[in-house]
Amino acid sequence: MQYINWIGYGAAFLTTFAFLPQAFKTLQTRNTKGISLLSYSALVLGTIGWFVYGVLLGQWPIILANGVTFCFVFSIWLMKLRYG
Repeated sequence: MQYINWIGYGAAFLTTFAFLPQAFKTLQTRNTKGISLLSYSALVLGTIGWFVYGVLLGQWPIILANGVTFCFVFSIWLMKLRYG
């Protein structure tokens, strides 16, 4: 069963860090014109939901991935609110 956790960690790493370039680019340019507020609002709520779900199940791949993803997505969402 150990290999199943490694699959989870690998998938979590890829999907989590997929948001990093967007977060850096948005921080550098302050340009949020192409970012959908509705999409990122849903993504913020979704990552919170997945995080809570992971905590309730005690599943570290879910907890870690969504905790970090939330930080990236939330920062982009805040910049969208601030810079429009």
